[in-house]
Amino acid sequence: MASAWQSVVSVHQSLVDNGDKRTDQWLLVYSPVPVALIFLTYLFVVWAGPRLMKHREPLDLKGVLIVYNFGMVGLSGYMFYEFLVTSWLSNYSYLCQPVDYSSSPLAVRMAKACWWFFFSKVIELSDTLFFILRKKNSQLTFLHIYHHGPLMFNWWAGIKYVAGGQSFFIGLVNTFVHIVMYSYYGLAAIGPHMQKYLWWKRYLTSLQLLQFLLFLLHSGYNLFTDCDFPDAMNAAVVGYVLILTVLFSNFYYQSYLNKKKQK
Repeated sequence: MASAWQSVVSVHQSLVDNGDKRTDQWLLVYSPVPVALIFLTYLFVVWAGPRLMKHREPLDLKGVLIVYNFGMVGLSGYMFYEFLVTSWLSNYSYLCQPVDYSSSPLAVRMAKACWWFFFSKVIELSDTLFFILRKKNSQLTFLHIYHHGPLMFNWWAGIKYVAGGQSFFIGLVNTFVHIVMYSYYGLAAIGPHMQKYLWWKRYLTSLQLLQFLLFLLHSGYNLFTDCDFPDAMNAAVVGYVLILTVLFSNFYYQSYLNKKKQK
């Protein structure tokens, strides 16, 4: 037992010692333990939340949802701007971009943009909490939980070891998609009378699938070319996104194509 614990401590020490020293002091970055605890808490809430709400009335969170969703639009817009402008000023390549580990202003600015992107994934766990409090348990699908939970670990590793470089492309594309997505949710939260303006939900799902295709092409390309960016990171992206693509494709089929056939 003691030997197993020593092995865990040794692995943990290796993880914390080999990271990007520029980002070590930033919130939730130095060790994977805080993120792991957040993830375990998230899973507990997903399990216990619906049970605690079973005999309670759903909460009216209209005001909270409007503020939250449009707040996320603002945060996504800020991150998109930072990824776009910093990569442009740094002459980043969209095909192969190694990480700049220097303390130059632009390198640190890109690392900070990556940290904000990582932290936004922690904030987005609120999506699940709002579903539970509103008793929208049908939304607590494997797709939803897989999409939100493990993504924190992916981006913890990103900000811990590769804060910049190829990582910027995922942040750039995903923040754009989230500007559109949270705009949709914000408008939907205003009330049922907005539904006539939200006919484009199907195209939002298509946009999400398109981003996954871009990620697969981008990371897959770098797996088979001589690019000075860790293959392990590209492989992790490809594996994670492949599963997301399958799950979202099934959601698209069931929500739009299969329903159309039934009609």
